[in-house]
Parts: sequence; structure tokens; C-alpha cells
Amino acid sequence: MVNAGAGHEIERDAALRARIEAALDTVRPYIRGDGGDVWFVKAEGGVAYVQMVGACGGCSMSYATLKEAIEASVVAACPEITRVEAV
Repeated sequence: MVNAGAGHEIERDAALRARIEAALDTVRPYIRGDGGDVWFVKAEGGVAYVQMVGACGGCSMSYATLKEAIEASVVAACPEITRVEAV
């Protein structure tokens, strides 16, 4: 038996991913300017998981960047996301 709602869930997930990526694109120029980047990993239970790479991976300011720039941008663009965590 095929789950009729599965197609809608995939569409919702794709739309959410696109909005998260668009939000990340607004902060990426600043992060890349410091030699880093941020990659979207997954969204689950109202949390977006990202990976900070390059110079951001080991930077002591990465938590501040995560919360003040990345999380603020993603939460503003995606009300169903309540926080962003690094993996």
C-alpha cells in the first residue's frame, strides 16, 4: 500500500530545504569572507542541523556566528525551525 501523504511530505521537505538554503545564502558571503562556509545537513523536529567548515570549523567565534547570524537568518525565514545546531 502506498502512503498518499508521502508525496506531500517530500514536497514540504524540499520547500523547507530550499528556504533554509536561501537563508544560509544570505550569510554565506560573510562566512566565506573569513575563509569558512556553512552546509545544511538536515531538519528534524524543528531543528536545522548545519556543518560549519573551513576556517569556521575550528574558530572560537563559530558559536556566535551560528547563533547570531545563521540561526537568526534561518529562524526568520522558516518559522517552523526554532533553533539551529552545528553537527
